Amino acid sequence: MSAAVPTPPAGAPITRFGLGTAAVGRPGYINLGRDADLPAGRSVEALRRRTHELLDAAYAAGVRYVDTARSYGRAEEFVAQWLAEHPREAADTVVGSKWGYTYTAGWRTSGVAAHEVKEHSTAVFDRQVKETRALLGRHPDVYLVHSVTPDSPALTDPALHGRLAELAADGVRVGLSTSGPDQADAIRAALAVTVDGQPLFAAVQSTWNLLETSAAPALAEAHDAGWLVVVKEAMANGRLADRNATGPDTAALRALATRTGATCDALALAAAAAQPWAGLVLSGAATPAQLASNLTAVVHPLTPDDLAALAPLAGPAGEYWRARAGLVWS
Repeated sequence: MSAAVPTPPAGAPITRFGLGTAAVGRPGYINLGRDADLPAGRSVEALRRRTHELLDAAYAAGVRYVDTARSYGRAEEFVAQWLAEHPREAADTVVGSKWGYTYTAGWRTSGVAAHEVKEHSTAVFDRQVKETRALLGRHPDVYLVHSVTPDSPALTDPALHGRLAELAADGVRVGLSTSGPDQADAIRAALAVTVDGQPLFAAVQSTWNLLETSAAPALAEAHDAGWLVVVKEAMANGRLADRNATGPDTAALRALATRTGATCDALALAAAAAQPWAGLVLSGAATPAQLASNLTAVVHPLTPDDLAALAPLAGPAGEYWRARAGLVWS
């Protein structure tokens, strides 16, 4: 990060940004540039150290929300160990996790038929919520059904809804994450789910970025219903990072970065944070330097004219998700 780029005020909680651990809890993921970002060996211990370095840096910068999942390799374990070793920091750190995918890569990056397998059944919920509680020593603060699409049984299974309602009664904010071109349909279906006449879900984590904005109206509806709305993939798996935002499709972002002195990644996160329905925006940084650059979004709030200049980056949702599906696990 250039020395000319301003930094967020030290010590003040950064309430609009959180740290996601998808990129550092397992050796393989689809983010661009992983060869440069992660230790060459990518051993369990190497990624444990990197995760803890990021958690140290995030907390010191004021971040108080950490996102993880059962399917992020050993990310939940790494986060739980950091919390146990930092009881003072743990006391005011909000932990969100997800269930519904099982990690199946066996700590490999190649020769894997599937890195994770999705199943939204009561059996998987019962197993994974116990695993999460065992690692954290308590319930997570936020617990999401992972990658819900409109055809998911998580939207229609009364037995599962009963399990989730019991968890909500214990004080957990229960919700869902979404992926794919039909995110808006999944969110609206979830808004209609009730148990004993009461809304079941109270949180959603969805993909929104300058290239894929289709979920915005449904996310606004979720916000208006009192849900916690968390934005993931605000950097489009690295496509909006400085080193990758070099093509004609991101020219407006590069131009704004040049004019303001901000990094492209900071502007991408700032654009997400500028959405009135966004409660939290996740950084998926894999290095402390990336995290520091991401968090300069705090000192680069975007004007309506800035947002209008960036609006042409958005394209059809189907095209975005086809391109994402083509990203290689590495």
